[in-house]
Amino acid sequence: MKVLFIVNDAPYGSEKTYNALRLAMALQKDPPGTEIRVFLMADAVTSALAAQGTPQGYYNIERMLKSVVARGGQVKLCGSCCEARGIKSLPLLEGAEVSTMGQLALWTAESEKVLVF
Repeated sequence: MKVLFIVNDAPYGSEKTYNALRLAMALQKDPPGTEIRVFLMADAVTSALAAQGTPQGYYNIERMLKSVVARGGQVKLCGSCCEARGIKSLPLLEGAEVSTMGQLALWTAESEKVLVF
């Protein structure tokens, strides 16, 4: 099954991004064969910035995204959202890449489930 997560909220301040990634990681474990795709939009694009530092014991969105990628998930960022926030040239975590609305449209059409956070 192909599942697409469209995430809009900033990585910290609300728990929407955290909960989206928790569910994505759970789906990667069971049922077997679930393909996870994460498309970051609006303030969520900052979730893929490299070298995030969070307090001890606090969740770290960068580590969670790395886990999704390590298990075969794909992570893409809205290019115009990155430009608007001035982060298009900043380093991203390995496995994440700036993308387009066309890619999101293709992923949406191919997915069996689309979840928006």
